[in-house]
Amino acid sequence: MPGAAAGPAPRFVRLGLALAFLAIALDQLSKWWIVAQVMTPPRVIEVTSFFKIVLAWNTGVSFSMLDMGGAFGRWGLSALALIIVVVLFFWLRKAERRLPAIGLGLVIGGALGNAIDRIRLGAVADFLLFHWGDAFWPAFNVADCAITVGVGALLVDALFGSRESHT
Repeated sequence: MPGAAAGPAPRFVRLGLALAFLAIALDQLSKWWIVAQVMTPPRVIEVTSFFKIVLAWNTGVSFSMLDMGGAFGRWGLSALALIIVVVLFFWLRKAERRLPAIGLGLVIGGALGNAIDRIRLGAVADFLLFHWGDAFWPAFNVADCAITVGVGALLVDALFGSRESHT
């Protein structure tokens, strides 16, 4: 209908896409800075007693799980990520609340950020490393953070979100 106000879905799609683009930009910028500026030459930078900046190339999925080097790691995981992004985009188009749109946008942006690395470089650049003594969490990056926060937002919405609220 001409002149009719757009419903909540287009507004939330714009929010989700804006966050996806922000996540991609921050992820790619941080990876460029770490790889090209900070880690030339590669080294370990101890920031605190429990946090280091390192350079690790991940050929697996999130947090280095299921290491899949070679052609499948590069192209198969990239294709899988792109398929997931398409599915999430269709879910985003139906979002009627802010929190799911935020979560979906962050997951989409994080997935695309890592897919860009796989396609361009054959692996994902990870550089944030937390540890407690000799116990290390796998190195990760800004895209992984966006995915984790996005999934968390989706879980919070699924558990506590009001099905009637459209704000």
